Amino acid sequence: MVSPAIALAFLPLLLTLLIRYRHYLRLLYRAVLAAWLRDRLTGVPREHRAFQYLLAHAVPGDPRHVLSTLDRWSYGCEHLPSVGPVKGRIVSRLLAERAPRRVLELGTHCGYGAVLLAAGLPPGARLCTVEGNPQLASVAQKVIRLAGFDERTVEVIVGPSEEVIPRLRERHGLAATDFVFMDHGKRCYLRDLRLLESHRLLAPGATVVADNVLFPGAPRFLQYAKSCGRYRCRVHRASLEYFPAIPDGLAELRYTGDG
Repeated sequence: MVSPAIALAFLPLLLTLLIRYRHYLRLLYRAVLAAWLRDRLTGVPREHRAFQYLLAHAVPGDPRHVLSTLDRWSYGCEHLPSVGPVKGRIVSRLLAERAPRRVLELGTHCGYGAVLLAAGLPPGARLCTVEGNPQLASVAQKVIRLAGFDERTVEVIVGPSEEVIPRLRERHGLAATDFVFMDHGKRCYLRDLRLLESHRLLAPGATVVADNVLFPGAPRFLQYAKSCGRYRCRVHRASLEYFPAIPDGLAELRYTGDG
């Protein structure tokens, strides 16, 4: 049994750790524990609760208002792992600079990123967004349609990214993409980037943007992008969505061809 003297000796260290990592503890509570508890108590998944909030507060057909409403939900109600407004402005700026015609999103979740991307597309452009979870894809479809985008502009593809990517050309008519936004499992980033390469789905000069490369992080993806000779790589430092005290960043890759 630990004596009171030893316990008191460790108290300053414990307090220091709690203060230093308080923002991460808050993230753990809001993003994991509180969401899990509300799911069990209500019997309604968090993303469905967010959509009900959208229906009550968002202006249909106005993508910017849909996004700001989701931001209000995530700041004031429950955390959603979306790209968020801070990093979202970086994505919107890159879209405006590139004006891509063919856009691919990996990781739709509840549709936040898809609405953000679709709102920045030039006329006649097309977005294919991939989600492996059918329940999340169903919510995303409703959010995207609520924002005013039909299937001609945004196609939601349900299935694991490693299975969808090889059939994008044949089944979905995506011969090559000008802009890719990755916001799915961070361990999948490198695998899926190499799949895009091997199936020649990256157009010359294509831009690949990957979220959360600093937190929770995608070190192998970054190492490959910087060393393989196929990309010019830049990391845009920002903060984690809805947690300004937690550092994060977006990776911007410009495809230059085979190294």
